[in-house]
Amino acid sequence: MPHRQRRWLVQVDKRIRRLGIFLIILFGILFLQLNNLQVVQASSLDNKPGNTLTASSANSQPRGVIVARNGTVLARSVPVADQFHYQRQYLNGPLYADITGFDSLIYGTSGIESSYNKYLVAQQNQYTSLSDIFSTQEKYATDTVVLTVSAKLQAEAAKALGSLKGSVVAIDPSSGAILAMYSNPTYDPNLLAGHSSANVEAAWKNYQSDPSQPMLGWAYSRNYPPGSTFKVITTSAIFDHAPQIASQTFPNQTQIALPNTVNTLSNYDHESCGGSLAVLLAVSCDTAYAQIGMQLGAQNMYNEAYSFGFDQTPPLDIPGAAAAQFPKASSFDRNIPGLAYSAIGQENVSASALQMALVSAGIADKGNIMAPHLMSQIRNSQDQIVTSYIPKVWKRATSASTAAQVTQLMVGVVQNGTAQGIAIPGVEIAAKTGTAQTNLATSANLSSGGSENWMVAFAPAQNPKIAIAVVVPVQKGLAPNSTGALYAGPVVKSMIQTALGLS
Repeated sequence: MPHRQRRWLVQVDKRIRRLGIFLIILFGILFLQLNNLQVVQASSLDNKPGNTLTASSANSQPRGVIVARNGTVLARSVPVADQFHYQRQYLNGPLYADITGFDSLIYGTSGIESSYNKYLVAQQNQYTSLSDIFSTQEKYATDTVVLTVSAKLQAEAAKALGSLKGSVVAIDPSSGAILAMYSNPTYDPNLLAGHSSANVEAAWKNYQSDPSQPMLGWAYSRNYPPGSTFKVITTSAIFDHAPQIASQTFPNQTQIALPNTVNTLSNYDHESCGGSLAVLLAVSCDTAYAQIGMQLGAQNMYNEAYSFGFDQTPPLDIPGAAAAQFPKASSFDRNIPGLAYSAIGQENVSASALQMALVSAGIADKGNIMAPHLMSQIRNSQDQIVTSYIPKVWKRATSASTAAQVTQLMVGVVQNGTAQGIAIPGVEIAAKTGTAQTNLATSANLSSGGSENWMVAFAPAQNPKIAIAVVVPVQKGLAPNSTGALYAGPVVKSMIQTALGLS
């Protein structure tokens, strides 16, 4: 071979090698960038605001299933013949709406759908080989969110409330697991999960303009004056801060004069009451408890309320939980009458059904308030546990000794007092009624003020399986002298019977 030809071949060979090296480097850069997009930046890109491609593709794949503790399906995706391929479906949607929330093309997510979206959304498998890059088949998997909610108790809450507006929250006091959380009015999340923008927008507009605010999540987002159910906290404060009060005997009175004012504070229906602490709690004596609140003092009352979770947002694992309110101690410096009313759960004291269920659970669990939660487990498509909730203490509300003494006094409310109507043969129940006077006549379209009707309870008293709070707020159709015993009591009783298998 001529020298010139060999030289030319050598030059060509060098060029080919350089080109080969260049192509190898180029493919390496492309592979690294692909890996970066697929793995490192995948989550941030998926969640980037305005990423309509993500929203579209997410709704073109099935979301994970949401189930109750016994496996009852609450939410799932079903195949449909449209551009999205899958439709979110809520079985018994209005019954569980406060819990599941919704998944909407237009309005996003709420409730469990929001909190556990990263598990529910279809996850495309990462590329593991070169052939996967060129594959046209999408590979994805979803997880199942298993809730703590009992389908039986949830159904019983709705049945027991019936047409009444109100909220029911039931908790396992030993773990904080929410067994039921229901409120009426409610809404149908199916109407927000449709693929017709016009229909979804119309449903949203109707719900948002509804004066009853069905999408509010009343059980955990709406505070009411707790009335005499707050006396559970005032009673706990006695043993924690001024135990000498527990041995006092209070005179029978119909009303008391309030300091620094010409006003008086009267008992419900102007009844006369007095006696030992056991009697005072059993009959829910306002005049005595108002005096107790003033004896305890503003700082002790505030500290006790704070210990039970007031002025803090409950760590519920869905958005929107409201913080219960108790006035700061300094607000009573020139308002001792306000302290008297606050000790009986009125004035500027307010709490949600969730918060008062937590108060009940705190006494039931020997002074510990466990963090409330709805998620029990996340399971993958192979039914393997991805993660499980680990119960944790939210608040150390009071001592075990105080909790035991308050429990016995609450048992007396059922045996000898205002909650006798919920007594169940063979079951020791601890409870406290509440009837908070309010002036919400205008919002309820009433001619005069009404009452917020409460009850908190737990059972069995010495080995509690359920702690519960029920509120039936002022509304049309209630008796003129409505009480917590009359309206919340039957709901509490039926929930306890169902929880203990006695119904």
